Amino acid sequence: MDPLTEAQNKLVPEMTDLLKKRYQILQAIQREQPIGRRALSELAGMKERDIRNETDLLRSQQLIKAKTAGMVVTDQGAAVLEALKEFMREVSGLSHMEQQLKSILGIARVHIVPQDSDDMPAVKGDIGKEAARLLESRFAQHKIVAVTGGSTMAAISKELSTDRKDNALQFVAARGGLGEDVLHQANTIASAFAAKTGGSVKTLYLPDHLSAEAFEMMLREPVIKDMMDHYDRTDIVVHGIGNAEEIALQRKSSSEEVEHIRSGGAVSEAFGYYFNAQGEVVYRIRTAGIQLEQVKNAAFILAVAGGHSKAQAILSYCKIAAKGTVLVTDEGAARQIIELTQKLEEL
Repeated sequence: MDPLTEAQNKLVPEMTDLLKKRYQILQAIQREQPIGRRALSELAGMKERDIRNETDLLRSQQLIKAKTAGMVVTDQGAAVLEALKEFMREVSGLSHMEQQLKSILGIARVHIVPQDSDDMPAVKGDIGKEAARLLESRFAQHKIVAVTGGSTMAAISKELSTDRKDNALQFVAARGGLGEDVLHQANTIASAFAAKTGGSVKTLYLPDHLSAEAFEMMLREPVIKDMMDHYDRTDIVVHGIGNAEEIALQRKSSSEEVEHIRSGGAVSEAFGYYFNAQGEVVYRIRTAGIQLEQVKNAAFILAVAGGHSKAQAILSYCKIAAKGTVLVTDEGAARQIIELTQKLEEL
């Protein structure tokens, strides 16, 4: 925090609190627009009377306007949000928190977006936007991008810019695609990345669960050999981090597999590997997708996960993550990770 801001905080601390409150209200309207006062009061955890007072002021400053469907942010309001973005990160302590998390997790960099996507689902869009900008900054140098599935990956695809097309980019589905949730499969998301950027796509239509015999046989197939070659040459890997049991149930794993995952103390999942709190592999499904050693050889690895419910999973996975990994998360997950770490240190 710069000396002037620090001095202002000491002299008039209530000014910073008021600024943060109004900024968060304006930001919430932008995320959820159009939105009514009652819905906004529930979202912001404030009384409707207080929301009315604050939104009346924002409207008088021409930062928002009321429509039949609800309140929306004006162009002037959006400009104010953007202008104050870095300043609010400083006064909210997010910049300091990023350095804390970088040290705790032992990875290259951490980017934190405000608030908690578990409490406010629209925050996932902010995570996607931050991750999309980081990816785009790498596209000039790196062309082969492996993409996993999940709702957070889908959020990234929605935020990629369509302004600069690059037909040299190639997006590779990092996993198979015979699950139930088609919209969040790696194949679907890799295709969305390609459509937004003008790149090409390579998909992989194979089930996650294969017997040992089927797995060995599949690895000899030319199409799988070609995919494995692409994984070996992957420049960028962008992936989510899942809660172990939640992912196992989503995959419709057998009761034996779920019990194995539970009894092993698994708390996180990535790339078909299930990890315990110490980052040890306790279970692994046989899949022809990208393998952990191939991930670690990539030039740039972007892990994306948010919400306080993902804190243990992020802590677990980052124990084995490549040191060059960059994490994009939210304030909810960040605060919970710091709290969990402090509790462990006290024991």
